[in-house]
Amino acid sequence: MWGRRKRKETRGKLGAFLDEGCEIEGRYVCTGTVMLDGRLHGEISATDTLLIGEHGVVHARVSGAVLVVRGQVVGDVTATERVELKKTASVTGDIEAPVVVMEEGAVHDGECRMTKLRSADVAIPVVVAVKA
Repeated sequence: MWGRRKRKETRGKLGAFLDEGCEIEGRYVCTGTVMLDGRLHGEISATDTLLIGEHGVVHARVSGAVLVVRGQVVGDVTATERVELKKTASVTGDIEAPVVVMEEGAVHDGECRMTKLRSADVAIPVVVAVKA
């Protein structure tokens, strides 16, 4: 009954489309694939894929699993899987993700950190000094 609903599969499906005339100020949290072609000021967090269109202007801290940027972002960008900057993209701020892809013509002004998530299964190497 309450709290026993199955979670719908949202990966790959377009969950929302925020068009060019849309303006959001504050915090926006979304699931599924979201296309943002409007303006956002504040913070945006996507659990799946966030597409920032050519007309998208984002002044915010951006986080998500997969981020594809075609428009303008001013703020730090963090992804758990990958960040793609298409040829029309402009990002002013730091980027952190395991995979970062930049097409020719994309502009990035900031630091770029390519990080790997640590798995509990990965053995951590240990160095032991041995006297001969």
